[in-house]
Amino acid sequence: MTRLLWQNPARVGFGVRRFRLGPARERLEGAERSFTTGFNAVVAGEAERIDDLREDLRGFGYEGAGMACATLDVLTLTGGRRLRELLSGPGMRYPHLIHMGTGRAYARMRLRPMWGVRSVHPLLRWLAHDGFGFHQGFFSADRTVGRQRTAGLMDRTRRAIFDQGLGRMLWFHECAGTADVVLRIAEFPAGRRADLWSGVGLAATYTGGASAADLGRLASAAAEDGFRAHLAQGCAFACASRLISAVVPEHTVAAAPVLCGAEVDEAAAWTDTALVALGHNAHSGDHYQAWRAGIRKAWARRDRDS
Repeated sequence: MTRLLWQNPARVGFGVRRFRLGPARERLEGAERSFTTGFNAVVAGEAERIDDLREDLRGFGYEGAGMACATLDVLTLTGGRRLRELLSGPGMRYPHLIHMGTGRAYARMRLRPMWGVRSVHPLLRWLAHDGFGFHQGFFSADRTVGRQRTAGLMDRTRRAIFDQGLGRMLWFHECAGTADVVLRIAEFPAGRRADLWSGVGLAATYTGGASAADLGRLASAAAEDGFRAHLAQGCAFACASRLISAVVPEHTVAAAPVLCGAEVDEAAAWTDTALVALGHNAHSGDHYQAWRAGIRKAWARRDRDS
């Protein structure tokens, strides 16, 4: 099975994928290579190799591990055992990325997220649809970006989270070129752009690749488009994910004040406050969307009072 599942790192090269090339190419390709490293390490039974990755890239490795665990759980009918063990064990500091990785597993197997796999977090499991959108955009860009197609059999909530993942992917597709990202988002219908902006904010903050000046122009463009709060919400989500991992790289520290108008710890706290406000039984897609809305409200209050 190992040979059948092994992923070739060359497949994520931007030249092969016909993505835009630019100064951030090495950083972004490095993130995807780390993802592939994590996937292959789990498939080979050598998950400990993920911790050999550079600290700021380790989250991408665990995203790949999430994809591998979900794939193996589906193929061996283990009911999500490997995924739960990863989330409660070596990957416990990377829950957001691991859940995104599960969505990439489903996309690769041509299934819809959450069929037959359980996770240990009832709300973060919705991030599988984010990973699903990212994977569809990354490996089927002509269809998903060029023709703006989405996957079938999705309700409004799932489609919104799919678009958040697609927005993350646009950061890679345009090689962190903020002007190009803005132009690409403008090609999509207005009803999809809010979620795309959210994904862009997440990727710009978590992965990096743009200068503070370029991020400022990105924030201005989001405001002109009417979706400044969504960009900030994605940024806050990335800040929380980085804080949980205990590794906050300089590009995240620099992005938070520009995209959120707050430092990393304050922006991350918005996500915690919004989550607590949902109560103990938050688990549905509507709850996930309310979580995102709560983060945007926190940003709006901060922006109004500043």
